[in-house]
Amino acid sequence: MNIKNRFFVFNFFIALYAWSSLCFAQNYPNRPTKIIVPFVAGGPTDVQARWAAQQLNLVLGQTYIVENRVGGGGVPGVESVVKSPADGYTLLAGNPGPLTVAPGVKANMPYQTSKDLAPIMLIARTASCLSVHPSVPANNVKEFVAYVNANPGKVNYGSPGVGTVGHLSIELFATQAGIKINHIPYKGAAQYQNDLIAGHIQLAQVQLANCLPLLKQGKIKTIGITADKRNALAPEIPTIAEQGLPGFQSYNWNGLLAPAATPSAIINKLYTTLSKQLATKENQELFTSQGFEPSNFTPEEFANFIQLETEKWAKVAKMADIKE
Repeated sequence: MNIKNRFFVFNFFIALYAWSSLCFAQNYPNRPTKIIVPFVAGGPTDVQARWAAQQLNLVLGQTYIVENRVGGGGVPGVESVVKSPADGYTLLAGNPGPLTVAPGVKANMPYQTSKDLAPIMLIARTASCLSVHPSVPANNVKEFVAYVNANPGKVNYGSPGVGTVGHLSIELFATQAGIKINHIPYKGAAQYQNDLIAGHIQLAQVQLANCLPLLKQGKIKTIGITADKRNALAPEIPTIAEQGLPGFQSYNWNGLLAPAATPSAIINKLYTTLSKQLATKENQELFTSQGFEPSNFTPEEFANFIQLETEKWAKVAKMADIKE
C-alpha cells in the first residue's frame, strides 16, 4: 500500500470513529446512569451530585442515580469509576480530596487523575474561613501570628484528617506565615468544629456556609477567608492573601468526571446540559446563597484546573513532609 492509500485509510478510520462517536452521543442516554459519590450522603459533594442528577434527569429525560461508595478517603470510589466502561453510564462526583490532594500524599495510588479520568464540568467551589476560638486574642493574620509566637508549641489546629485539603491548607498558611502549629486530625469536619467551639483546639478551617452562622452566634471568630477575593455574603472578612500572604488561596470544589476514554461527544453533551442549567438565575442564586461560587469551566478548563491543583498540593505535602 502506497503512502497516498495509507493516508486515505487513516483518514477514513478517523472519520468513522468521529461518526460513530457522534451517533453514540445522539442516542445517549438510553438507559439509567450512575453518579458515584465517594463519600457519605449529605455532604457538599453528595448534595451537588444530586443537583446534577436532577438537572440531567430533567433535560435528557433519563434516570441519573446517585450512589454513595464510602471509605478510604474517597479513593476506592474513584477507582471504581476509573475501572468502569467508558460509555457515559458511570460518572464520578469528584472533589479535591481523592483527586488532587491524595496523589501528593499517598504512596500507592490506584489511578492517575489526569490520565484515568475525563473532566466534564467544575460545578462550584467554596472557600473557608480560617477560624479561631473566641478566647484567642486575634482578629486577623498579624495578630494570630503574634499569638502563636507568644505561645510556642501550645497552639493546635484541627482538620478532617491527614492529607485532606483542610490539613494541607493550614500547613500552607503556617509555612507562608512562618509559624509552627500542631496538627490534630479528626474523622470529619463536624468533630473538629465542635472541638473548636469548645476551645479544645485554637484554629480550624471552616467552610463558609458553616462559618457564617457560627460567627453571628459568637461561637467562633475568623482571621480571614481562603478565597482569592472577598465573598459577597461576608464582604467584611478580608482574604488571607490581602493580609500579607500574597497568592494564598484554598478551595473545596465539586465537579463531574467520567472514565478517561468516554467519547468526547458525550462529555460535551453532559457539559452543555449542566452549563445551561447552572447559568439560570434560579440555580445561580441557589449556589451563592449556600456560599458556593458557581462555575462553568469547560472540560478543558476543568482539566487544567485539576492539574494545577494537583501540582500545588503535591508541593505543600512535600514541603510539610506529609505522607501516608
